Amino acid sequence: MTKELEERRLQKGVFTGIMEKDENNNFFCGEYLLDYKMATKYALGEWITIKSIIENPSDISYNKYPKKSKNFDKANNKPQQ
Repeated sequence: MTKELEERRLQKGVFTGIMEKDENNNFFCGEYLLDYKMATKYALGEWITIKSIIENPSDISYNKYPKKSKNFDKANNKPQQ
């Protein structure tokens, strides 16, 4: 996807990016850890929009992902008018 197309996406949340999975099976988007149960509803590589974030309560993944989200959804692909 080109930079121009990325910029046309509506950003109605905290962050919009591609959902990925790390070597420890953590789902993340950018610097944000995603709730595991919620993330399994989506496919890896999908564009998502994070609507809100909290401090990551997990001691295991906090150093790598200090912020976490349970509130995210597929990104809105409609171009801005």
